Amino acid sequence: MTKMTAFAALSAFALTAGSAFAEPKAEVLHWWTSGGEAKAVAVLQQEFAQRGGTWTDMPVAGGGGDAAMSALRARVLSGNAPTAVQLKGPAIQEWYEEGVLADISDVAEEQHWADVLPARIADHMKCDGHWCAAPVNVHRVNWVWANKAILDANGIEMPKTWDEFNAAAEKLKAAGITPLAHGGQAWQDATVFETVVLGLGGPEFYHKALVELDQDALKSDTMKAVFDEMRTLRGYVDDNFSGRDWNLATAMVMNGEAAFQIMGDWAKGEFLAAGKTPGTDFVCAPTPGDAGFLYNVDSFAMFKVDGAGKQEGQKILAELIVGPSFQETFNLNKGSIPVRTDVSLDKFDDCAKMSAADMKADGENGSLMPSYAHGMALRGAQAGAITDVVTAHFNSDMSSEEAVQQLATAVANSM
Repeated sequence: MTKMTAFAALSAFALTAGSAFAEPKAEVLHWWTSGGEAKAVAVLQQEFAQRGGTWTDMPVAGGGGDAAMSALRARVLSGNAPTAVQLKGPAIQEWYEEGVLADISDVAEEQHWADVLPARIADHMKCDGHWCAAPVNVHRVNWVWANKAILDANGIEMPKTWDEFNAAAEKLKAAGITPLAHGGQAWQDATVFETVVLGLGGPEFYHKALVELDQDALKSDTMKAVFDEMRTLRGYVDDNFSGRDWNLATAMVMNGEAAFQIMGDWAKGEFLAAGKTPGTDFVCAPTPGDAGFLYNVDSFAMFKVDGAGKQEGQKILAELIVGPSFQETFNLNKGSIPVRTDVSLDKFDDCAKMSAADMKADGENGSLMPSYAHGMALRGAQAGAITDVVTAHFNSDMSSEEAVQQLATAVANSM
């Protein structure tokens, strides 16, 4: 072997070794910034560090992730995509169509994800049959949270119908108590709206209206009744609701400033982070109607990046995210339930156990529905068209008849 050949061989070995032992790196873009959320994401940071990785945190505040998506687009357009990004639902497919997502099928197959994830949820994580995202959890969106002391003091049970909710709210209002804690942000309006659609129309109507975007459903008397109820609910929030963050609305319930909040089970993460006990300090129940389960699945998509360290970081992140240890610890902090079906719920509270049981039952009877308000059911243009009408109605004196017409027209124009 000549000196030149030996040098080339040594160089090749050094490059290979350098790639094999590259320090795992991950720059992670997410919008988990509230107390319970920050505590939950810290679990992933810790596990990544224990695997020898360096984590660069890129939190972008703003419930619902709108601000985070603006930041992501700017990064991708500049050719400097983050390693991993909190994405979900059809947004994953939209970014895949841009040609910027990495394939993590090797990790998914090695870790047997297909055997432990519900099929409906696994489908959201695939792009043209390849795994392109790692699911973190399952949030139930259609929850009502309540201050137990307020309900007990006023002789109120958790409402099972919207008529019961309205009656309870009127009683609370007469007693000088704010019935409904709400933040006047578009995604929060949409969250309440979709739970009313499900509660008044049932799962089949919900699917026709907010998944299939069926014009007859959008213009129906049932949808008019939904807007009627939204107008009623508007009368149960305080005057200072505009622009309020969701976790501040949760704090109102915690502190006895309001009785109820309609919000996904990330709200429970706030209660737990504040040391509150379910069944003692606060109570939970499905939103009125008690039919169907609206799911919101947090997940991380891996973007195409250069460098062995970043690529190794992606593999470790994907493995950790779906791993049993993280699934348990993270979801105990976040308020959600594990996406893996083989994780024990022994350490979880009764709200979580109810959620898991309902998800299983609703999955079996066809009433497990993707949340439109949280990016699981529709692409951005269609979801945005609906939310614009919902928010415009909630913040004006627009009639229900006019709202229904605007809704149908907006959806048609967004297609």
